Amino acid sequence: MIEKKYTLPFYVKASIFLIGMYALISMLYIAQDIIVPLVFSFIIAILLNPVVNFFNRWKINKVLSITITLFLFGIVFLGLGAFLVWQISGFSESWPIFVDKLSIMFDQSITYLSKYFDIDRKYIYDWIANSRKDLINKNGMLIGQTIFSLTGSILSLVLIPVYIFFILYYKALLLEFVCRLFAEDYQTKVHEIITEIKTVVQKYISGLMIQLVIIAILNSVGLLIIGIDYAILLGVLGALLNLIPYIGGVVAVALPMMIAFATKSTPWPAVYVLGLYALVQMIDNNYVVPKIVASKVQINALFSIIVVLLGNALWGVSGMFLSIPMLAIMKLIFDRIDSLKPWGFLLGDTMPNILKLKPISRKKKEKPPIE
Repeated sequence: MIEKKYTLPFYVKASIFLIGMYALISMLYIAQDIIVPLVFSFIIAILLNPVVNFFNRWKINKVLSITITLFLFGIVFLGLGAFLVWQISGFSESWPIFVDKLSIMFDQSITYLSKYFDIDRKYIYDWIANSRKDLINKNGMLIGQTIFSLTGSILSLVLIPVYIFFILYYKALLLEFVCRLFAEDYQTKVHEIITEIKTVVQKYISGLMIQLVIIAILNSVGLLIIGIDYAILLGVLGALLNLIPYIGGVVAVALPMMIAFATKSTPWPAVYVLGLYALVQMIDNNYVVPKIVASKVQINALFSIIVVLLGNALWGVSGMFLSIPMLAIMKLIFDRIDSLKPWGFLLGDTMPNILKLKPISRKKKEKPPIE
């Protein structure tokens, strides 16, 4: 007796898939305080692994090699943090003057709107006052949550170096564990995929760091030439925001334009800032990214925007920064598995040739001869 294989209907498979995706996304959201620091730690550990290997080649103990690498990384990180704090402290001293000028611009804008739309200024001010009260009440309710989230962020920053140390120390154990999850026939393929992921992440993150330095220098020099206050701080912030694809660039140019409007007597410096950032974006998109970043990770613009928005909805700002590296890792895995290659092709930026389908000519059936 031949046993018939039972296959699930499509709607059952789709329902199981959707339920599984919902459960996975829910777990990622609920456990974000644990998962996000771990993901950052794995990425940084992959980036620092060549430095550890360099010290190991000099016959330095493994623990000491990792400790020295983390110490050097900490010096660089704290140095950048101290620089940003120094710049922000100088900006905070001039903040009252900046607020006063913004208030004057705000009053002028209200006067213009009231005349243009024929609306009483008192009505506009009353509406703003009511909106401000509602905003203050809502913000008061969120103060506790904000303090709690800041506490969690500080705790995560403390745990990340610990995670990095143990990831680098147990690197061989973790790699062997991943390989043993699969059958022996696939272990070689899995090891190749892991090696490629490590190489791609290393090149991608190093490319981002080079891009960050280049954009920060271009922004800062351009703002200094235009004469914008706090040019270095705004240039560095613009370079950091530029790491968030497409969305960060809009915020990056808005900040110096606002300061130019508030601190200059004419609107021309703000126009120059817009032209500067447009020029920097052109250099970035046509020279920096293709030579340094895009050659390492080729993701099309559509899915880059979608995944950045999804990352923000799931994990906030951290998710926006992690979205592109994680999508690149997924694409690399998809490209190495036959059944998932169409998904890898969909995420890439290789445009196929549009095939013109020729209509199939159907010959008329000849009538059989009459006997």
